[in-house]
Amino acid sequence: MVDLHCHTNHSDGALSPLELLARAEEQGVELLAVTDHDEVSGVREVIAASTNSPVRVISGIELSSVWGGVGIHVVGLNFDLDAPLLGEVLELQRQARDARAQTIATRLERIGGEGVLAGALAIARQSRGLSQDAGVRVQLGRPHFADYLIASGVVDSREMAFRKYLGAGKPGDVKCHWPTMETVIGWIRALGGTAVLAHPHHYKMTNTRLRKLLSAFAAAGGEAMEVASGSLPRHKMPWYASLCAEFGLKASMGSDFHAPLGPWCELGKLAPLPDGCEPVWGDWAG
Repeated sequence: MVDLHCHTNHSDGALSPLELLARAEEQGVELLAVTDHDEVSGVREVIAASTNSPVRVISGIELSSVWGGVGIHVVGLNFDLDAPLLGEVLELQRQARDARAQTIATRLERIGGEGVLAGALAIARQSRGLSQDAGVRVQLGRPHFADYLIASGVVDSREMAFRKYLGAGKPGDVKCHWPTMETVIGWIRALGGTAVLAHPHHYKMTNTRLRKLLSAFAAAGGEAMEVASGSLPRHKMPWYASLCAEFGLKASMGSDFHAPLGPWCELGKLAPLPDGCEPVWGDWAG
């Protein structure tokens, strides 16, 4: 069983790295990539803890980018965690994420919130089990803002928070601080990794625009696309498999697991890739 897209509480997941590894073992996952958003501290912990585990863990990250005015997530797999460039990449993404968080907070305060940034940061620290004065830098994402809106009584659920304030086209949908998709792909390749287009169905593009995205992705050095993805209905997988063939891309699979409860696909619980797909892990899973 393979799962090459999941998250810990070092980004916007609910489980600690050790809890995620334990869950992967329980679910029978054999090959796992932990792909926190713009962060590798979680996957480092999972790899360190997996020495005697039946789960083989590879390096992973989900990098935020923009293409054609649309926020695009690119998963990097099997790259060098010790490469000096990685530190530079992470710092650039942290700076972009911090600027984005400030913009989101400012926009939410304009529509009636108070102390939004501090409140979201407090929630992010709590999710990591950190004291509010701990000298540890935490990552702030839209789910943390959603949880703050819930705690403040503004909304009843994350779904409502994204529908009204944080989703596509809403005040909290901020993409202007991210690097281009081509830049992100270049980083992953320079780190010796494989660039994978994450959950292509999330972008809600027309078929024509999706093909333009895939053409640009492949031209920039992207090598694979998620065909089996947690929220993608199984009957749509052959269509994405055909796009892989059309653009010379390998196929990846990942649950995008965030938490045991809620609207998340369970870790490792994915349909097999359609016949004819070339698995992205074929050359390095041994």
